[in-house]
Amino acid sequence: MSRAFLVVMDSVGIGGAPDAADFFNGDRPDAGANTLAHIAQACTEGRAEVGRSGPLHLPNLCALGLWAAVELASGETALGGVPGGLWGAASETSPGKDTPTGHWELAGVPVPWDWHYFPETTPAFPDDLVAEVCRLAGTEGILGNVHASGTEIIARLGAEHVATGWPICYTSADSVFQIAAHEDSFGNDRLQKLARDLSPMLHAMKVGRVITRPFVGDAGSFARTANRRDYAMALPSPSLCDWVQAAGGSVHGVGKIGDIFSMQGIDDVVKGDDAALMDQLDRLVEEAEEGSLTFANFVEFDSLYGHRRDISGYARALEWFDARIGTVIGRLKKGDMLLLTADHGNDPSWFGNDHTRERVPVLIAGLGAGALGLCQFSDIAATVARHLGVAAQGPGRSLI
Repeated sequence: MSRAFLVVMDSVGIGGAPDAADFFNGDRPDAGANTLAHIAQACTEGRAEVGRSGPLHLPNLCALGLWAAVELASGETALGGVPGGLWGAASETSPGKDTPTGHWELAGVPVPWDWHYFPETTPAFPDDLVAEVCRLAGTEGILGNVHASGTEIIARLGAEHVATGWPICYTSADSVFQIAAHEDSFGNDRLQKLARDLSPMLHAMKVGRVITRPFVGDAGSFARTANRRDYAMALPSPSLCDWVQAAGGSVHGVGKIGDIFSMQGIDDVVKGDDAALMDQLDRLVEEAEEGSLTFANFVEFDSLYGHRRDISGYARALEWFDARIGTVIGRLKKGDMLLLTADHGNDPSWFGNDHTRERVPVLIAGLGAGALGLCQFSDIAATVARHLGVAAQGPGRSLI
C-alpha cells in the first residue's frame, strides 16, 4: 500500500499557457504573465525587499525541479539547479482560471461549461437576484452590489450594515457571489442559512460559489473571522477524491478543499491560516493511513499577495513555504508520493488584480528523478490514482 499527498500552491503559475491570450485582466490579455519567473526577476533586481532581501531562495523546490519546470513551461531561465525529483508542467483545458475550475480539473474533472461572471457595473447584480436575497434575508435591501475587495467593502459599509441589518453583497473577477455580515448583529448562523438557501439559484446561473464573509468588531476596527464558508456547485462527475473513497481509501482535506468540492469525496477537513495548515500536513505525514489521499491547498500566495500585487509578500510566502515543505519531504515514508502543483497563476507584477492564465508546475517527491514533460491538469489525478492503485475515471493519463 502507498499514500499520496497532493499539495496545491494556490496561484503559483509558471507562465506559458498556450491560450493565455484568450484570458484577460481588464482589457489586457494574460499572454506573457509568469508568476514565478517575474517574482524571481524582481527579487534579483532588488524590487522585493520588504521583509526579505536578495535573490529568491527556494532550495527545496529547486531541488525537485521547479526552475526546470519554469523553463519547460515558458522558456524563461530562472535560477537553474539540477532536478532531483520528477518534474513537469501542466496546462488547463477548462474555460476558466479560477480556484474551483483548477482544482476540479486537477482532480480529474474538467469543467464542461462556461462560468457566469457578474459585469463590472454598478449595480452588478440583476434585480431578480437582489429580490431573492432580500426575501431570504427578510430585509428591504442589500448593501454593496458591486465588484469590491472584501476587506475594503467591510470597512466602508460595515457600520451601515450594523445599523440597517442589510447584508453586504459583492463579487470579484471570479465566478462568485459574496455575502458579508456581522456575526453579532446579523448572526453567523443566519448568514450561513442565507447563503445555503440562495446557492441553488446562483448555481443554476452557473455561478461557481456563494461565499460567506462573517466579520466582527466596531466601525474602524472590523475584522473578518475564520467562519467563512464556500457553497460551491456540485461536480458534474466523480473526482479523484471519489475514486479513492470507492476503493476503500480515506481522503483528508487541508484548507479550502472541503469547500471547493462541497465535501464530495472528502472524509474530514482541517482549516486555518497557511502556517496552521502546514502543521496539519506535518501531522498527516505521520498519521495518515495506508491507501489514503491527503489533498491540501495553501491559499495565502493568492489571497494575500497575488490579488494585491504584492511581490515582496509573495516572495516571502514562497520562501517560507519552501523551508517548511523541505521538512515535510524529509519525513515522507517509503512508498509515499508528494505531488506539488498549482491551480492557476496570479502574477503580482501583472496588470489588474485577477488570476493569470498560466501553466503550473508538477513536482513529485518520493518516486525518483526525471523529466515528465508537458502534460494536462487531469494527468495529475490519473498519476495520483495510479500511485494509490485506484482506477481512474477521468480523461487524464498517468505520468508514472
